[in-house]
This record gives sequence, structure tokens and C-alpha cells, in this order.
Amino acid sequence: MHRGIPTVWHQRDNRIEAHIFISFLAYCLHVTLRNQAHNIAAELTPGAIINKLCSIQMIDVHLPTTDGRHIVLSRYTQPDHDVAVVLAQLKLQLPPQPPPKIYSTDKVVM
Repeated sequence: MHRGIPTVWHQRDNRIEAHIFISFLAYCLHVTLRNQAHNIAAELTPGAIINKLCSIQMIDVHLPTTDGRHIVLSRYTQPDHDVAVVLAQLKLQLPPQPPPKIYSTDKVVM
């Protein structure tokens, strides 16, 4: 009996369409990154670009207040020097840090 990765049989058309759509988006990202990398450095592959950019993370910092509310600060980590170089070469910028959100204690989103 084979104990590898089981075959996934989709039961619904919308799941099949979703997988096709995600595959198409991944292909578009790959082709776009390959073309942009070719213009700046031919040895830079789409996989290498994604590996560099995956070090950028978004975190939520939850701060309780004295009046029972929570302040949620969503923040992007600052890119390392080599990631910043790749972003500059690709002419990409990180979005600005989002403003803080204030929630009452019973509505804190974790």
C-alpha cells in the first residue's frame, strides 16, 4: 500500500476554479518577476526574489489601555539591507505603515 501524498479529488466546481485561479496568479507573478529581474540582473531568478522578500513580515502589536480598550498596531518589519537593495532594483516600495486601531475589550481581533 502506497503511503505518499494522497490524491485530492475536488468535490465542488468552485474549489476547482479557485485552484486554477491561484495557479494562474502564481504564474503571472512568476513571469512578471522573471521579466523585471531580466532587466536589472539576469542571474536574479523569481525564486530568489521571493526568498528575499519573504523575510518582510506583518505583525500586530496589541496594547491594552487603562480604560479597558486595546490599541492594535499593524506593522511591517523593516527590510534588511539586501532586501532593500532588491526592492530598489525592482523599483518597488513598501506601503506606509497603517494607522493604529482602537477596539473595546470585547471586540479585540486576534
